[in-house]
Amino acid sequence: MDTVMVMDTMGITPRKSKDDSETRGVFAFLGAVAVAFALLGLLANTAFAASPVHGTEHNRNLRGLDYMPMLLEYHRHTIGEGRQFFAYPARDTTFRTHFNETEARAMASIADTIGDVFVGGPHVYAVAVSPILGIDFRGGEALDDTIWPGVDAGLYIRGFADSLDFDLDARMYSEAHSAGVNKGAKRKPKSYDGEVFDVQSENSNDGGADYVSYSRYRAHLGLNYAFARLELARDVMHWGPGYYNNLSLNQFALPYNMISLDFKFGPLHVLSAYADLRVNSWSYSKDNLNDRNLYAHRYELNLFKNDLVVGISELQILYNENKPWLFVPVVPLFIEKGNYTERVNNGALSMDLNYRLFNTARIYGEFFLDDLESPMAVYENKYSNNRWAAMAGMQVSHDFYLKEKKIEAGTIAEIARVEPYTYGHYDTAMAQMAHLGMPLGNPNGPNSLSIDWAIYGRMTLDKSATTRSIFMSYRSQWLWKGDDYGSSIDDPYKWAEKHFIHGAKMHYNGTVALDFRGVYVGFMGEYTFGSDPAVNVRTTLMW
Repeated sequence: MDTVMVMDTMGITPRKSKDDSETRGVFAFLGAVAVAFALLGLLANTAFAASPVHGTEHNRNLRGLDYMPMLLEYHRHTIGEGRQFFAYPARDTTFRTHFNETEARAMASIADTIGDVFVGGPHVYAVAVSPILGIDFRGGEALDDTIWPGVDAGLYIRGFADSLDFDLDARMYSEAHSAGVNKGAKRKPKSYDGEVFDVQSENSNDGGADYVSYSRYRAHLGLNYAFARLELARDVMHWGPGYYNNLSLNQFALPYNMISLDFKFGPLHVLSAYADLRVNSWSYSKDNLNDRNLYAHRYELNLFKNDLVVGISELQILYNENKPWLFVPVVPLFIEKGNYTERVNNGALSMDLNYRLFNTARIYGEFFLDDLESPMAVYENKYSNNRWAAMAGMQVSHDFYLKEKKIEAGTIAEIARVEPYTYGHYDTAMAQMAHLGMPLGNPNGPNSLSIDWAIYGRMTLDKSATTRSIFMSYRSQWLWKGDDYGSSIDDPYKWAEKHFIHGAKMHYNGTVALDFRGVYVGFMGEYTFGSDPAVNVRTTLMW
């Protein structure tokens, strides 16, 4: 009842299903299962469900037991002394060494050797399988929809064999959407995660729920050899020291299929990647019969006892052309771009710096160059053929203990400016730096100014940092988004005088988050107030 009252204050009232008694029975059963898992989690003190990679945040779907694990990975960079590399997903070398400890409580796990020592063996292998069940309530004015119930179920499989490691998180979703009626016409359900879904049944204008189903997965298959790693994956790449506002490749893009080749030579990191992108977010669009391919390189160098990191990222998007030669990491994309047809390829170059201070803070920045008439054009900044973006940020972090309970606390702030026409191209639905209609880089897109600030803390309830924990955070975002021509990534480029966020109103959103992570169960709640109020409550069960 409390949740319904919260939604009522936002003008979004969840509608009752046609069979309330049946729905109550189903969710009473699911609630009993959740309580059982919670009691098991309180009795146990060893967590599980590790991954062979440090990945990006799953803030839209495929949520697991951990909340914002990537933010805490940046936290560890800030307070640590080791090398800092800002290219994700990244291999987690502790996955193998701790496998028996972390995966012992999985529903099914095996670790053994095969082969004879005299014929090339023995070969070590290990596999763990865990079922996942999630129950969601989501609603908000930006979505114009209320999702209840939202149920997802699937399997999380992970393991390794010699130099090969892998993981797969695959789930099926079933949701009831109550989008309501607007001016006598029923609203259509919207995709919460921005990816494709199917409406299984549509009720008439009486306001009944629409039932939606879809499937999602992310996976990694990595082959490791000394200083190199070859990986095939479905995920999102996040390059650079920023958390919210990286400009070249950002974790808040939608997932894509990709191949990457990763080299680490001491303080030097070289990464080459290819990704298969989709032109249109609508699966029935004929635009998707065309190819959009991404080639990207990143180079990072740690200096001054690993406190300073210098990074360079370069991107090239090809439309209906595919040039595998661009995957070679020593090929400079910003030069090679001139060897191909200008109308069907789009390139960009960015540079970032990150400096760690006293193992307590990081200051960082990034400059992204899409196109530039002349060096002075950045200062004059008058016409549309000068397309660039800039970001600056700072993170302060500290660990301390309260009655033997570890507390990881910190704050992070960023400001990002993206000029009009950035990420775009000459024609609609061609070589834009986008996937499924969303930017690969900064999520606010062209002609935007954003300020993000967050404070966070996680307290572990046991002596080990990988067991039960409570996470709390508060995030504020101030966003100005222009609506002039050149503000959409789909606006075809044309030479014109540009106007940065001309007449744009400020949008403010504040989000309070609370998360409990147990051994088998996780409870998460988010409440957003401001320009786009929203509620997201979730229970995750994993065995």
